[in-house]
Amino acid sequence: MMYEHIIQAVQALPWAILPEKLAVIREILALRANGQRLTPEEIRAELEAARAQRGERQIVTGGTAIAVIPVVGTLIPRGNMLMEASGAVSVQQLTARFRAALNDPEVGSIVLDVDSPGGQVGGIEELATEIYQARGQKSIVAVANGLAASAAYWLTSAASELVVTPSGEVGSIGVFAIHEDYSAMLDKVGVKVSLISAGKYKTEGNPFEPLGEEAQAAVQGMVNDYYDMFTRAVARGRGVSQADVIAGFGEGRVVMAEQAVRLGMADRVATIDEVIGGLQKPPQPPRGRRADDSEDRVRRLRALSRQPSPNPSQREGDR
Repeated sequence: MMYEHIIQAVQALPWAILPEKLAVIREILALRANGQRLTPEEIRAELEAARAQRGERQIVTGGTAIAVIPVVGTLIPRGNMLMEASGAVSVQQLTARFRAALNDPEVGSIVLDVDSPGGQVGGIEELATEIYQARGQKSIVAVANGLAASAAYWLTSAASELVVTPSGEVGSIGVFAIHEDYSAMLDKVGVKVSLISAGKYKTEGNPFEPLGEEAQAAVQGMVNDYYDMFTRAVARGRGVSQADVIAGFGEGRVVMAEQAVRLGMADRVATIDEVIGGLQKPPQPPRGRRADDSEDRVRRLRALSRQPSPNPSQREGDR
């Protein structure tokens, strides 16, 4: 099968993404492996559509600019324009755009316009740390403008403020990897695969035999390490404990806007136009997490975790 090594690499990597989105990506790769390709005209059309949809822009107001950086699509560590046209976001290129806006003296605020199911874990913690450390330099507002799930939530939780649009969703805090075992299928068609290698674990996790206990433990350990990194980063960004993130931030599920605010996963509900309109007013200090309100946030989260989902009258009281 053509591109088999690419498909295996995709399956072997840890992902912080909605499982159903990864299924779509694997299906697209399978079509490509079977010889289905876009024509040059189709590629050009996709690129033009991608540029129009993801157009980075600056909004000038009061002598300063608001840099709006789109984060739309599946996050991958590196990528080219063709991959972006196919619905991917290069974390490498996103990092460069963020740094450029941060270092631009004419930019007073940065808005991350996010609609992403997440993606691969590579480069996410590094960019999240850069966003978090830049809080004191400029106001950095992340807007879950539709969806900020998994790796996308990892990034947005590092911003000075996290806003969710009224119909938006955030969360899906978790990491997973995939192993496919083709051995039974190969037996049926009479194919025997022999792997000739050097190095005890070199062929560990290959798709031509069942996953052994030792190999499964190694993959689980890697997934656990990334999950620990993920939850620690969210705890740092949201000003709560790691235990509160693990137990009280959806436990792998995405949550709607108002519930996200109640749980402390986001700061408020607003459209991106409302966010930009607010930033056009006289500048105010960034709304990063303050050390002195961490205890109040932890107490509120623990109280909420002991209660069922509130009824409408309780929601009004929370506001």
